[in-house]
Amino acid sequence: MPLRRPSPLVLTNALQALVDAFLLLLAWGLAFWLRFNLDMPEEFQHVALVTAPVCVLGYALGLGLLRVHRQVWDFIGLPDLRQLAIGVLLGAVLTSFGVLMLRLTNFPRSVMLLHPVLALVLLGAVRAAWRTAAEHPGAVRSGRRPLVVVGSLQDASGALRALKGSSQWDPVAIVSPLRAEVGRALQSVRVAGSVGELPQVCEFVHAQSVLVASPPGSAERREALMLAADAGITLLHMPRADQWLSPQPEGARQVELDDLLGRDPVALDVGSLAEMFSGQTVLVTGAGGSIGSELCRQIARFGAGRLVCVDLSEYGIYELEQELRQAHPQMDAVYYTCNVREVERLRAIACEHQPTVVFHAAAYKHVPLMEDHNAIEALRTNVAGTVHAARAAAACGARRFVMISTDKAVNPTNVMGASKRLAELMVQAIAAQEPGTEFVSVRFGNVLGSSGSVVPLFTRQIARGGPVTVTHPEIVRYFMTIPEAAQLVLQAGLMGRSGQIFVLDMGEPVKIVELARMLIRLSGKTEDDVPITFTGLRPGEKLYEELLADDETTEPTPHPKLRIAKTGGPLPEVGEVLGWLEEAGAHPAPTEVRAWLRRRVPEFTPAAEGSGRDPGPREHVAHQLQPDQGVVQLHQPLLQRHR
Repeated sequence: MPLRRPSPLVLTNALQALVDAFLLLLAWGLAFWLRFNLDMPEEFQHVALVTAPVCVLGYALGLGLLRVHRQVWDFIGLPDLRQLAIGVLLGAVLTSFGVLMLRLTNFPRSVMLLHPVLALVLLGAVRAAWRTAAEHPGAVRSGRRPLVVVGSLQDASGALRALKGSSQWDPVAIVSPLRAEVGRALQSVRVAGSVGELPQVCEFVHAQSVLVASPPGSAERREALMLAADAGITLLHMPRADQWLSPQPEGARQVELDDLLGRDPVALDVGSLAEMFSGQTVLVTGAGGSIGSELCRQIARFGAGRLVCVDLSEYGIYELEQELRQAHPQMDAVYYTCNVREVERLRAIACEHQPTVVFHAAAYKHVPLMEDHNAIEALRTNVAGTVHAARAAAACGARRFVMISTDKAVNPTNVMGASKRLAELMVQAIAAQEPGTEFVSVRFGNVLGSSGSVVPLFTRQIARGGPVTVTHPEIVRYFMTIPEAAQLVLQAGLMGRSGQIFVLDMGEPVKIVELARMLIRLSGKTEDDVPITFTGLRPGEKLYEELLADDETTEPTPHPKLRIAKTGGPLPEVGEVLGWLEEAGAHPAPTEVRAWLRRRVPEFTPAAEGSGRDPGPREHVAHQLQPDQGVVQLHQPLLQRHR
């Protein structure tokens, strides 16, 4: 049988062990030599030789107990050197005991103090030299692309450590927002200028890519985007913490729009959520939609025992089935095509599977489409459908029911927003009737990339060469990502008490025209290539959205990004509302629908009366998530254009 050749890793480990043993012996000899002023008597040479094996054995035990041999010298760092120092100290103690046990009467004890110092210096030096050789430009820079890092020295340090040993990127310069840092260096990479000088620095070092190390929402991040787009430079960003944990973690990746929203992503209470969903049956309505499908992905990730997916769209539920079967083949999932307006069908599905938690994401959400010709459809789906889902949850004994609402439900000026506000009130009314189930609502703003949102629309318009259509130059909206929206719903479902409405601290609103400019620049084009045109406010649309109505206050929750909206006033009679919707007929006049809504939702001001006006400062300051924000600050667009 032929002998197997040892692997390169085994050979490297053996070589490093021999180097350590040699250096320990060298330090042992040097300690004796220094003890006798560089002229060691012959009799002590014999003592040094006799005790040398004890030295190697003692230090081998000390370093072995600290697992120093597991260190990879190519990436040695301060934690490894601290571990080495403790191992040397332990080895010195063991060696001292070994020498004392030999009972050598003429052994110089000062050697025991000199040797660990010399051993630490030599062992540390050879490791530093090894890493220096591994990182030598001639060894690793072949084929690597030059990269400029944007951020302060503190921010850039983590990015530079992550890029060490990269086969793709070669950090050649740093641009810092702090003028005092210009001219300094970090890990041999010089701070070549400020953020405003980014194009000039990139040209000087021949770099076509920029890595943004600054935190989300920082001014230099937004400035870098604009400057990089103007100069035709690719902007990159390090993955977020959750992406490092993915099955195939990325390195530096291209900047995406959700990186620039001005706040950190929502953080989940992962342990409690896993406990809540693990092994449980969960039902999701609207499962084929943008938010519903992301909810299903998150719930599957937390180990649900059975996932019941309900959606009116055959194609949507088919796409979800294909995705979840591939991603989670071990999960028991059931897929239904069902309209939430069919109360008996919905109740039968819920009672068959008896879910522990029900998430209600089914809704009509397109404001202009629901304003006139489809107003009654918005009410029958958003209001009656919510009542049917909530009652089905109570009938099957679900512990929690979570309804997804919207910031358009606050001081609504359109039928869609008023229908969602009425749905919130209906959920609170049912919560008072059904104490066995916890009923909560979750209210958030626009979702980046969801069906019907501005981002897919702008993307299609840019692909066609424009123009990009924005309704008004001053219109602003709160934004969040699809995963954030789903995670917020899960978190609220975990901590909510019956009848509560949750709102998310979404930071500052984003100006839609700035959003359009960002998308144009991220596509590698300019506004000369793709113009922006203003079309005027659509029916039911207003310039500013709020998260809290005028008569509401908030109270904090254990989650830093979630607050509870406290509402007042009488709740509607559920039976009366459903009765009117049934009696309204197939085609009631939109004015009749709006008049009925005004009686049920007093804060509803139809656009026909308000003419899509700016809600005014009174409604702006209703956003109480950050009480110290003034009206002027709240109106500031998140993404200022830098020229």
